[in-house]
Amino acid sequence: MRSVRLVPIIIVLNILVFLMWSTGGDERLWFMHNNFAVSWEALQQGRWWVLVTSVFSHEMFFHLLLNMYVLNGFGDAIESILGAKRFFVFYMAAGIFSSFAHAAVSAFLLGKPELPAVGASGAIAAVLILFCLLYPKEKLLLFGIIPLPAMWGALAFVGLDVWGLISQAEGGGLPIGHGAHLGGALFGLIAYFILRPRLVRVQR
Repeated sequence: MRSVRLVPIIIVLNILVFLMWSTGGDERLWFMHNNFAVSWEALQQGRWWVLVTSVFSHEMFFHLLLNMYVLNGFGDAIESILGAKRFFVFYMAAGIFSSFAHAAVSAFLLGKPELPAVGASGAIAAVLILFCLLYPKEKLLLFGIIPLPAMWGALAFVGLDVWGLISQAEGGGLPIGHGAHLGGALFGLIAYFILRPRLVRVQR
């Protein structure tokens, strides 16, 4: 029996950082943008800690709500398999990798090194992809309404982000961190092949 569950702790930390965004005046916002948002420009300026802090950072309530809902749904299953310690390492490494992916994609593909990003979406993408690879036949609801086997859901998730990133590169698209999502998805795939020999694969 697990004595400590990590996913609820991560959710609480995200809520606390959201409250930091939501309270205070201009000085607080300046501090948050400089220390809790990742960009290539921030890394060039030596603020490397934003690779970590941005993973717990949400400026908009709906962004926080959606990410924490998905994390709670899939993170607990992955934590049960990996254990709290390995899940912590996996989640943080995925967050750092996806944060760097956003910064690099923004700078070198989109030509916007100053473009900031916040959110746990990249780390959660890694959790989601690892779940889908371990449980490929589990049913997921695409957009919350379309039932799909998990593997097809993972492919749809990646496909939508590739399409979104191409749109951004062409000067359109929505203000979404597709680079972070794809970086997280790639990390989840790599983690699967590294961890697979030690895990029992569940198929239904």
